[in-house]
Amino acid sequence: MTATTNRAQQYARPIGNTLTAGKLPKFAPLSILGGSLIVSGLIFLLVQQSTTDKSYNVTGAVVVGALLYAVITYTASLLIEGRRKAKDRLLTTLVTAAFVIALLPLVSVAITVVGAGAARFDINYFSLSMRNVVGAGGGALHAITGTLLITLATSIISIPIGILTAIYLVEYGRGSLARGITFLVDVMTGIPSIVAGLFAFALLALFFGPGVRLGIGGAIALSLLMIPVVVRSSEEMLKLVPNELREAAFALGVPKWLVVLKVVLPTSIAGIITGVTLAIARVIGETAPLLIIAGFTQSMNYNLFDGPMMTLPVFVYTQYANQGTDGASYVDRAWTGALVLILIVMALNLIARLIAKIFAPKFGR
Repeated sequence: MTATTNRAQQYARPIGNTLTAGKLPKFAPLSILGGSLIVSGLIFLLVQQSTTDKSYNVTGAVVVGALLYAVITYTASLLIEGRRKAKDRLLTTLVTAAFVIALLPLVSVAITVVGAGAARFDINYFSLSMRNVVGAGGGALHAITGTLLITLATSIISIPIGILTAIYLVEYGRGSLARGITFLVDVMTGIPSIVAGLFAFALLALFFGPGVRLGIGGAIALSLLMIPVVVRSSEEMLKLVPNELREAAFALGVPKWLVVLKVVLPTSIAGIITGVTLAIARVIGETAPLLIIAGFTQSMNYNLFDGPMMTLPVFVYTQYANQGTDGASYVDRAWTGALVLILIVMALNLIARLIAKIFAPKFGR
């Protein structure tokens, strides 16, 4: 009896530390990472002093430090925690590294655009055009106005067509016609943007003659690029609506068109708005079709149906490609135009999130 009691007490004895429990301490990953970076930094410092090139390779030091961290963490976990946990830590390290690698270009672009675009981010940039400006000064009011007007016209054309097409494919479409529409939408999703510009130019040339440059032509060209994105995103959102909701409405005698209007669309409106916003962001930065059909001008133009119209992507391109005697001023205006374009896309995303939150269905009692 006494031996049994002693054996039970021995097995019930509390574990002294995490190493005896077969688990790395919580501070181990951060400690290994810090040590790996320090060792890698010292190695590259010695290499720098032993070579003629005195520039310190920060990127190389970080990459080698990350590799050391992965190897040391895997080895320590394999010895203490076992093969299964070691593989888990290794894969976690690889996934984290992939996330950081994917995030670095985005952060780098944001920092570069903000740093370079802040030089001309002033009141004159948003209140003046480039009319009669050949050097420093001027602004992009005409390009900002043109971008907003053409994007608005594109949305007016594309959003109704795209959503109605998606409703037809999900709720009504059957047979060869629906399959044909789906195939054409898939083909249009991958259409080159310059082809859309050429199509809009050829279409308007039939009515206005060759050499036509109109803002509405840019809206038509961008609509060819935006409609497939709206159709695809809206179609996926409509498919996510549970069939039970439709069947419950049908059981109450509600006609199909009213079920779509009162049940299906309100349920999927948040996702549809998000898809529409992504479609707008997809086309707002296009340059090639607008160069062909919308043209460019240095003056203000509020009329989509009269004369060429400048847009921000074309403005950035022309400022950078056609630098005058004061090249720095042209480059500064181009960077600020890129910054304004990013801010417009960001504002659209914030507005879409707000609208989606307001109109999202409420499931509470």
